Amino acid sequence: MARPDDQASGHAAQRPLWSNRLGFVLAAAGSAVGLGNVWKFPYIAGVNGGGAFVLVYLLCIALVGVPIMMAELMIGRHTRKDAIGAFAALEPGRRWWHGAGWISVAAAFIISSYYSVVAGWTLDYVWRSLHDGFGALAPSVIESQFGTLLENGLRQGLWHLLFMFLCLAVVIGGVQRGIERWSRILMPALLALLMLLFVNGLRSDGLEEALRFLFAPDFGRLSADAWLEALGHSFFTLSLGMAAMITYGSYLKPDENLFGVSLRVAGLDTLIALMAGIAIFPIVFAAGLEAASGPGLIFQTLPVVFSQIEGGALLAPLFFVLLAFAALTSNISLLEAQIAYLIDERGWSRRRASVCVAGAAFTVGIPTALSGNLLKNWHLIGERTFFDSADLLASSYLLPLAGLLIALYVGWFWRGEAEKAELIQGGCGGLYPLWHGLIRYVAPLAVTVILVNKAIQAGLWQVLRRLLGLA
Repeated sequence: MARPDDQASGHAAQRPLWSNRLGFVLAAAGSAVGLGNVWKFPYIAGVNGGGAFVLVYLLCIALVGVPIMMAELMIGRHTRKDAIGAFAALEPGRRWWHGAGWISVAAAFIISSYYSVVAGWTLDYVWRSLHDGFGALAPSVIESQFGTLLENGLRQGLWHLLFMFLCLAVVIGGVQRGIERWSRILMPALLALLMLLFVNGLRSDGLEEALRFLFAPDFGRLSADAWLEALGHSFFTLSLGMAAMITYGSYLKPDENLFGVSLRVAGLDTLIALMAGIAIFPIVFAAGLEAASGPGLIFQTLPVVFSQIEGGALLAPLFFVLLAFAALTSNISLLEAQIAYLIDERGWSRRRASVCVAGAAFTVGIPTALSGNLLKNWHLIGERTFFDSADLLASSYLLPLAGLLIALYVGWFWRGEAEKAELIQGGCGGLYPLWHGLIRYVAPLAVTVILVNKAIQAGLWQVLRRLLGLA
């Protein structure tokens, strides 16, 4: 007899649900907490005004992130379908709205393909840290290891395969037996590892400088770019616009308080990002090194720090295991958004859908693994490699476009009574006027600003001006 997780929507079996609120919050927070929490948010907070930036970021989370998350959860719970099927059910006669679902699932597919390669880098560094602990190597050699990895397509491909297999092993088990069960293991383990590194950061000689970098409010550095950075990160960090929250919302119980769970997910996501900053930057500043952003900090600067400090041989593998866990919980949600479509709309079994989605994401991710070596001269968008082009397409265009369509639909076109009923079911109907105002006016405007800003940063604005004869 087939398990409920193997059944397609519309079959006699009831749709699988999260067993309780904790299971959903851990799974949704796992989706939100990713590599960007560890290497991006602490740095952009520090260089854009510290505590002042954090306050602006929290304001953006409250006014934009949480309202759109609630909208996505509402759509999923109301329809009990994947992102594509949800819009098909809500608007069977107006097919243009189905594009919001297709765009978000496409974004999930593209991101899951290259995110797995990046996550494979963390597995590679887990192995490196366990093998030699970086202690016997000169700093120049440690820093060069990352470049060597990028030049080795086969090595990246093997780690990419292993990581995707780990994701497959989770999602193939279904909602409760797979995603929820492993979220209950991975998220507490991630928090425990982060707490160990956090305590170590509190004991570091660089703590005072790190706290000043992260939290000392400098409103003079709150430029227009800083506001845009806070707004953009508040949207992307919560896994919005990538079908994950619609899919996870479809597994929520009818009486769940959407505002409460959204607030818990956003709060946990922000807390982990701030704790990561306190775990990382004290030891970086104590070593007198540059607090660079991005992969350079994680895969070059920090390994050098671990090679020089007391206990570094232990801290290094803990840190990279922490990164691997964060990447795993995020990629699981991206795969599930695609798997749910095949189960709900195509009637596939979970096993078949899981294997095919993971296999397709792995295959499309191979050019990413080759972008620093065999395919480094293969440019898709401008002078960008396959990896950079895929990231640009998904992160800069598809995600904000999907988020904009969702905000516009829920705020202006979805029946008001249906929206209100979804909030009342969970006991937060009193928030409807405030939420409806935010999702109708504030969120669409904010996401439009994000979309335009990303287009300008990517150079699309100049291309459009040339096409229109304005340049």
